[in-house]
Amino acid sequence: MADQSIHVEDMAACRSQSVRRRPLVVDMDGTLVRSDLLIETALSELACRPRSAIGMFNALRCGKAALKHYAASSLDFDASALPYDEAVLEEIEIAQKDGRPVYLASAATERVVRAVADHLGVFDGHVGSDATTNCTGKTKAAKLVEAFGEGGFDYIGNDADDLAVWSKCGKAIGIRVSGRVSRRLAAMPVEAKYLTDEKPSWRTWAHLLRMHQYSKNLLLLVPLLASHQLTPANLVVLGIGFVSFCLCASSVYIINDLVDLQADRMHPTKRLRPLADGKIPLIHALFAAPLLFLASFILAAGVSPAFFAVLLGYFALTTAYTFYLKRKMLIDVVTLAMLYTVRIIAGATAIGVDVSPWLLTFAIFIFLALALVKRYAELATRLDLQLSEPSNRNYKFEDLGVVAAFAAAAGYNSVTVFALYISSPDVNVLYQRPQMLWFVCPVLIYWISRLVMIAHRRSMTEDPIVFAMTDRNSLLSFLIAGLAVVAAV
Repeated sequence: MADQSIHVEDMAACRSQSVRRRPLVVDMDGTLVRSDLLIETALSELACRPRSAIGMFNALRCGKAALKHYAASSLDFDASALPYDEAVLEEIEIAQKDGRPVYLASAATERVVRAVADHLGVFDGHVGSDATTNCTGKTKAAKLVEAFGEGGFDYIGNDADDLAVWSKCGKAIGIRVSGRVSRRLAAMPVEAKYLTDEKPSWRTWAHLLRMHQYSKNLLLLVPLLASHQLTPANLVVLGIGFVSFCLCASSVYIINDLVDLQADRMHPTKRLRPLADGKIPLIHALFAAPLLFLASFILAAGVSPAFFAVLLGYFALTTAYTFYLKRKMLIDVVTLAMLYTVRIIAGATAIGVDVSPWLLTFAIFIFLALALVKRYAELATRLDLQLSEPSNRNYKFEDLGVVAAFAAAAGYNSVTVFALYISSPDVNVLYQRPQMLWFVCPVLIYWISRLVMIAHRRSMTEDPIVFAMTDRNSLLSFLIAGLAVVAAV
């Protein structure tokens, strides 16, 4: 509270020096920063220390200010990577050129506000919440009126909590203001101005939902093709299952992006994700994730109870990966391989066929290889850009050679499993000319080797499966392998 009083006194001192130039006061969450730092700090704390949920609950019982203070108390907060709004920064620059003092007034906790103010270095003072006082709405308005007088300052804000401040300011400046809030602001006897902002489009939401990753869920069709049970009824069931998995995967992707906000902002490409870049409000993502989850499991229940159970297991495993397993060396790639394999099990469950042990063994090895290639590409990119080692992955730059070796070994083991299957009596159950399947082996060896080489040459910037769906040589390899399988039937 002492620090907060000092900042208010600084504001009052500047008021006497700037009678003719009204100070510009800037809100932070949703205004200067295209994000909500309470949600960010709480999720980051939960991701690092899941047991802190108990502490947050106890803090919330003492009020929102106590929750903010608790969530940010042990967090290593980096203000340099936040998505700052260019329009607001431009407004601050204009005010400074006019000789006007600029202040940051936020409902975020004092520690976070100070970090942002120190990083930008453009503010003459700042004020935030402490462990007992939530500096928002009428509380913030009272502090600013005490410092500058009613109508003695201009204020930039964005939501309903800022209406109390706008009612006391000289000029109201809004950004990302909803229609309801703008109508209430228009009814106030105060001059209003709106800054331009970019609304999220359907493409932005498609990026958040990772719709380009939906191709992975085509793995549900593998048991259908492998068992030669291609019927209209099975296609309809698997179509529903495909949509169910896509919705579930999107809900998990949103949760992952919410948890990884700070890490994504330090990544050369992930920093452009809609949540990391502030293109979609975090609160909207928090509502979207459970809605997608609910829709997914409603569809899954319509397929079969067994499919519902497999999807629930997939969600549990991928959630564990998001919050814990992805930080464990090699456990993360084994988990990714299992998540791909679960899709095959789900496809078999949906149409009521048994999954061959040969198919499961092959799948685990081939997907482990792809997960290792993905990890290699991510690590190599960071090394080439002279970035620090990933904080949310337990890999070091000197591991690159070992990771590549593991990827090649796992990939070649999948070819060995396939060759052993061709040599086994089991192959005669489904194939009349199993010798044609031998043509698949050299294609697999080429494709796996090429993926490792492309990653080594730093030409793979995305998930290997997504890359393969758009890579001409990979598609040609799939075509040749498919023709060999058809000829063997």
